[in-house]
Amino acid sequence: MDERLAAADAALKAGRGDEAILRLTELLEADPDQPAPVYRALLVQLYRAGRPEEGVRWAEAAAGRSPRDADILNMLGVSYRRLARYPEALARFEQAAKLKPNNAAIQSNRGNVLLDMDDGVRAEAVFAKLARAEPRNSGHQRELGRALLKQGKVGAAMTRLRQAVALRKDHLEAWLDMIGVENEMHRTTEAEALIDRALAAMPDHPRLLEARAMVMRRAGQRRRCEAYLLELLPRFETATWLHSQLGGVIADYDRDRANVHLRKAVELAPDNIGYLTALIESLERTRSGDEGANIEEAYQLARRALALKPTEPGHLKILNEVLIRVCAFDDLDRLGDFKTLGRGWAASNRHTALLKQLAFVRGPEDRLELVEQHRIWGRLVEAKAAEAPIRRPAPRAADGRIRLGFMSSDLRQHPVAYFALPLFDHVDRQRFDLYCYSFFQGDEDPLQAYIAKQVTAFRWLPDKSSREIAQTIADDQLDMLIELGGSTHMNRLDVMAFRAAPRQASWLGYPHSAGLSTIDYFICDPYSAPTDPALMIEKPLTMPHTWLALGRAVFSENRPITDGLPEERNGFLTFGTANNPHKYSRAVLGAWARVMAAVPGSKFAFVRPEGSSASFRRNVLAQFASHGIGEERIVFHTVRGKHLPYYNEIDITLDPFPLTGGTTTTEALWMGVPAVSLRGEAFFERLSYSILSNAGLGDLVGADLDQYQAIALKLAGDRERRRDLRATLRDRIRNSPLGRTDDFARDFYDMVAGAVAETPVKAATAGNTRR
Repeated sequence: MDERLAAADAALKAGRGDEAILRLTELLEADPDQPAPVYRALLVQLYRAGRPEEGVRWAEAAAGRSPRDADILNMLGVSYRRLARYPEALARFEQAAKLKPNNAAIQSNRGNVLLDMDDGVRAEAVFAKLARAEPRNSGHQRELGRALLKQGKVGAAMTRLRQAVALRKDHLEAWLDMIGVENEMHRTTEAEALIDRALAAMPDHPRLLEARAMVMRRAGQRRRCEAYLLELLPRFETATWLHSQLGGVIADYDRDRANVHLRKAVELAPDNIGYLTALIESLERTRSGDEGANIEEAYQLARRALALKPTEPGHLKILNEVLIRVCAFDDLDRLGDFKTLGRGWAASNRHTALLKQLAFVRGPEDRLELVEQHRIWGRLVEAKAAEAPIRRPAPRAADGRIRLGFMSSDLRQHPVAYFALPLFDHVDRQRFDLYCYSFFQGDEDPLQAYIAKQVTAFRWLPDKSSREIAQTIADDQLDMLIELGGSTHMNRLDVMAFRAAPRQASWLGYPHSAGLSTIDYFICDPYSAPTDPALMIEKPLTMPHTWLALGRAVFSENRPITDGLPEERNGFLTFGTANNPHKYSRAVLGAWARVMAAVPGSKFAFVRPEGSSASFRRNVLAQFASHGIGEERIVFHTVRGKHLPYYNEIDITLDPFPLTGGTTTTEALWMGVPAVSLRGEAFFERLSYSILSNAGLGDLVGADLDQYQAIALKLAGDRERRRDLRATLRDRIRNSPLGRTDDFARDFYDMVAGAVAETPVKAATAGNTRR
């Protein structure tokens, strides 16, 4: 026996897998003319070691030498499957099945990869045959159940899954499948009853204990879930799942304590990418302490996660968000392309990730692709809602009044509330009864308390499931429901899929069509409406002048403007932005740098909390340096929330594109700082265009990059105009459609009344209405 083969054999017998892999690879590299069993031994060890890339390489080499070896082809398929290369895995399994058609393991692998590919029909044929051949095989019954679930055959699937656990009471995966079905259908009581039965067969099994926590979280029962996990903690202090779940459930209302538990989970399982990305996400959202330092830590952990080669959409979403926060464009390029990432997020119910897609739209094809990504998500969520329909009460007696609902967790100290506030300051009490629905996890603040006093009912529902929220709304018998939050943090866009009101609309919170056919209207204005109807799923509900107005909570005289121009005080002109980095790109930073290059001595100020992140600063400075702008010309004002005074140090704000400013544009104008913008075709490309046009500054909006730069340079050279704007812009806005909040409210209520007078076509055919 070759001494390397003998060494590998000895290592295998001693349980030293890595050493065995080393010896076997040395042998095969030196002498590839080895028999198939040697290759098989290496492939088994690579599988056990979790090294699928090497598994593919060596299995392909082995298959090339032994093309009729079904076991090698099967192992090759397994390695491809681990890399999520499903079509290649299926091809190898089918080759192996032709050689060994009665091999149950090969057929099972083939069926499982068909499930990975969402091909329930073909998977059912595979597992039905296996189940007929071995009817008492619990695994075959379970997989057949999964294939039926893929096709929406829930009843038949549950029959097979119940059969699986009857054959083997400790069949964990079958129990979890049944629990998952009940959980998806919002049947919390039934799901927990299954958990109790499963725990009777497998006491204290960690995955079942975790399943109970997941059921509670899905039901929106956060405080109950927290109490349950805290009760378990003394018995399972080193359970990674428990720390991860506890951190996740309390994060929205106790972020610092959540981070303690999320860190503990990573400490206990440092290579578990799920625990790692959960900590990354929480750190990126942590506002306490030094926010930039939190972001920096999240980014360094993200680099560690990237080394684990993530493929799951959820992990990629979190990494994408962190990389965007620090402008790590090279790392972003490696995550994937616009279409693949977006469709992956949409198909896995991660709508929040689609917001980050807007800044990476590059032309007409991307705009239409983005609409389709939202539609993919919409179809998915509507199908789920249809599986657990709400009850619809009988129509209420006609009373001549309009019941209007606003749904958002941001009806508090938040930009959404600042723009919605005029509607609550000037309620049309002769015609309307207002209802509000919030899911905010924090404490009530003064603005929320004020809004609650102005409306007929303020329903605060932090611990309810989406279906329960939809039922509450339906029971209020609204005439129209307007969602204001989109899928931003702590909002519940999926509630709209249940069609809790006969007419539904989107406004303010999300600058794109949500993707749901159950949302009838999208509130906009003549400037912000897309130029191509194909770029909006809903029917435009158009305000006569402006789609937003400036509420007094922020836009008040308590925000003083320093006399004179910053340029005159400092001796140089300062461009700047307070926009979120999720609106930045190489193209945006490059455009800003080119404007600076044409204005000698000018500086650029970033008014952002990311400014204290070393990586954010380094990446931004590198982008400007690539255009010849030295770091001494870039200023970072590290601040969150209390940023308005910094506009007193900025002469001109430069808007990002294609996703433009919104809140930041109005804030800049209120502080006497003109903004230069670039308009595009879609709604999210026209936000600043609408604001500037309503402020009488439409000439500051360019139609292309050349115009954008020319406008910025002309304004930079027109000190007299900037001086006049600094002194008069606030009064101009106050007297414009943006500032006449009483007129805005009247126009808004008139618009809604007109929509309510229309026949609610979609409500009559809503498929999720239980009769």
